[in-house]
Amino acid sequence: MRPRNRRDMFLCGGDVGIGGGGGCGGRDDKEMEALSRDEGSQYSISAGIIPSLGVTARSTRRIILRRFIISPFDPRYRIWETFLVFLVFYTAWVSPFEFGFMETPSLRLSITDNVVNGFFAVDIVMTFFLAYLDKASYLLVDDPLQIAWRYTRTWLAFDVISTIPSELARSLLPAALRSYGYFNMLRLWRLRRVSKFFARLEKDRNYSYFWVRYVKLICVTLFTVHCAACFFYLLAQRYRDPKSTWIGNSMENFQEQSLWVRYVTAVYWSITTLSTTGYGDLHAVNTREMVFDIFFMLFNLGLTAYLIGNMTNLVVHGTSRTRKFRDTIKAASSFAQRNQLPVRLQDQMLAHLCLRHRTDSEGLQQQETIESLPKAIQSSISNFLFYSLVDQVYLFRGVSNDLLFQLVSEMKAEYFPPKEDLILQNEAPTDLYIMVTGAVELIKRRGGIEQVVGESKTGDVVGEIGVLCYKPQLFTVRTKRLSQLLRLNRTTFLNIVQANVGDGTIIMNNLLQHLKDTGDPLMEGILTDTEHLLARGRMDLPLSLCFAANRGDDLLLHQLLRRGSDPNELDNNGRTALHIAASKGSEHCVVLLIEYGANPNIKDSEGIVPLWEAILGKHESVIKIMVDNGALLPSGDVGNFVSSAVEQNNLDLLKDMVGYGCDVTLPNSNGTTPLHTAVSEGNVEIVKFLLDKGADIDKLDIHGWTPRALADHQGHEEIKFLFQNRKETVEKPPVSTNNRTKQPSPGKPIPGKPMMKYSSEPSIASYSTEIVPPAPEVTWSNSNWRRTPNHFNNSLFGIMSAATTGKYALPLL
Repeated sequence: MRPRNRRDMFLCGGDVGIGGGGGCGGRDDKEMEALSRDEGSQYSISAGIIPSLGVTARSTRRIILRRFIISPFDPRYRIWETFLVFLVFYTAWVSPFEFGFMETPSLRLSITDNVVNGFFAVDIVMTFFLAYLDKASYLLVDDPLQIAWRYTRTWLAFDVISTIPSELARSLLPAALRSYGYFNMLRLWRLRRVSKFFARLEKDRNYSYFWVRYVKLICVTLFTVHCAACFFYLLAQRYRDPKSTWIGNSMENFQEQSLWVRYVTAVYWSITTLSTTGYGDLHAVNTREMVFDIFFMLFNLGLTAYLIGNMTNLVVHGTSRTRKFRDTIKAASSFAQRNQLPVRLQDQMLAHLCLRHRTDSEGLQQQETIESLPKAIQSSISNFLFYSLVDQVYLFRGVSNDLLFQLVSEMKAEYFPPKEDLILQNEAPTDLYIMVTGAVELIKRRGGIEQVVGESKTGDVVGEIGVLCYKPQLFTVRTKRLSQLLRLNRTTFLNIVQANVGDGTIIMNNLLQHLKDTGDPLMEGILTDTEHLLARGRMDLPLSLCFAANRGDDLLLHQLLRRGSDPNELDNNGRTALHIAASKGSEHCVVLLIEYGANPNIKDSEGIVPLWEAILGKHESVIKIMVDNGALLPSGDVGNFVSSAVEQNNLDLLKDMVGYGCDVTLPNSNGTTPLHTAVSEGNVEIVKFLLDKGADIDKLDIHGWTPRALADHQGHEEIKFLFQNRKETVEKPPVSTNNRTKQPSPGKPIPGKPMMKYSSEPSIASYSTEIVPPAPEVTWSNSNWRRTPNHFNNSLFGIMSAATTGKYALPLL
């Protein structure tokens, strides 16, 4: 079996299992976390290995390296590398200095050099245990033999040579090469670490790219000046005639000067030569200096080009946006003048371009950057910034949070300068706008004269009438001052609402109510037109049966039912269209729903049946229609119905309920009987009525109270007297235990049948088939809270589409 040289199998969750065991437990969790991010943020992955594409890609989890093997991405090793970089800066200064100016070793420099060499010797040893990234497969190699072989074939020799002490090297070299400093120049091999260090900083978002590049160029320049000064002085010092040198011409007996003076003089001539300032350039005297100057000048050409090119790139990069903006302004101005556009329109063009440049340069509106982010992050940003504002807009009052979240995610924030037209009168409706900051004017053009008819401020919406009703825009919308708005595309808006039919109903109701509340004759005309469109099924919003029933619009209801809408469909509150129509007393709507198979005994989320809604509203005609078609009041939660009637002290309603076959002694969902409630309310008439219908004065509620105990506790003397008489009446006839269950309950009996506890599952009587065929009973427990999935046929999108294709081209009512 081949050895595992590359760590492509030893992955957490791979060979060693998931969650624990095999060395992949809590000990490596922090290392995994550190590997997957840099020091700047937990969301950053500037370091580490990115897996390849596809399902065959290796896991991104922390690789388990062999024992004693160091990961190159370990933060502790990164600190060690940074420490060595600072030692390289010392080496870059001292090595040329010792080579040019020192003839014999200095005790202090020798000690410092050897200490620095010791650190690099430790790094050589660590490198034999440092895993490396295979450039072909991008897998970490942690096999010690492969690590050692790779290091031996590459940089080991140079690292070892640059670490040997200078004193030892002088003793080993031939006499001709024993000059102090020759061997020290080999230490400049360590400069490669500085290059890697700056390359890493340039990719680190915690540091400014401009300043990192700027510092790097300064370091390159200073190192070049320092090396050239050392080489210049070396040439002069070791020439046979010191007076025939560049420094000997200007400074006699320069060798007797202090080391500081000689170094500053050399650096001065070096930097004036490098900067090519003209007068003061190094003047070569002998042939050796001339040859060196030739190559130094050639090097200066390349270095100068490198420096100028980099600095130019940094400066141009910072001004490129401004240059592009100026070019755009120039092009826009040229276009306006070439086509003789009105001055007002020219001003709007230039103002918009100027504002867009300003928002981009100040980081207010980075649309390109935002669009490059994943959809989830874009949605999170939009909802953080605008959700609370959109939630207050009248058009979306009462809609679900899901719809609001989706709408906000699709909105685009835009800035507009003063006096800019957002919407033009009579243009096609494509977008609606929500005001974030600023203000806009609503302008109506009549007879060629513009007239301001309104103003919208923060939280208002403009353009919604044209978008929802698909009518030409009614007004010209123009900004009064610098404004920020949210723009929502009409197609996107309708696509989202189409999947939320109930919310579409709420939005339409909000619009109609807003048109009513304005009291503007113009808006009243729009309201009339909109209601006419609704009746004919010409609105683009998806509407539900509940919306039509709530409006009492039997024409729209008929349209929706003919297109296949479920007559038992529920709204967000768990009510059906039949519940709403019965509560409104809409006879035609009730008849239509029952004809199309609506269940007259269906419960809503609170156990209420449509018949109870009609009874509460005292809609006698609707009650008769429903009873004739099999509606049974006991199909609902009778206990709650009776308790509600008792709380209202409505004796007539209780009598009506008895007439509809309800047992008025049943407890409500909390276990409280109507008699408990009547005693608490102190209503003697209702107590008498309930006792006559067989209410038990000794029945316990969920708190252990009986009606008799409640009466005693609250001191209702008349009710206590009724209870005492009831008890005496019950105790008078001798009744055997075996026959007690066969005796009728005390109180006034119902003719033909003693009052007994109503069955929880009453049989449903056959109802008339003249209007609607029998429909299966649907209760809240077996019906879904959400709507049926066939949203398209249920919406006016389907109606409009069908009308266009002719598939359902039926005459409208």
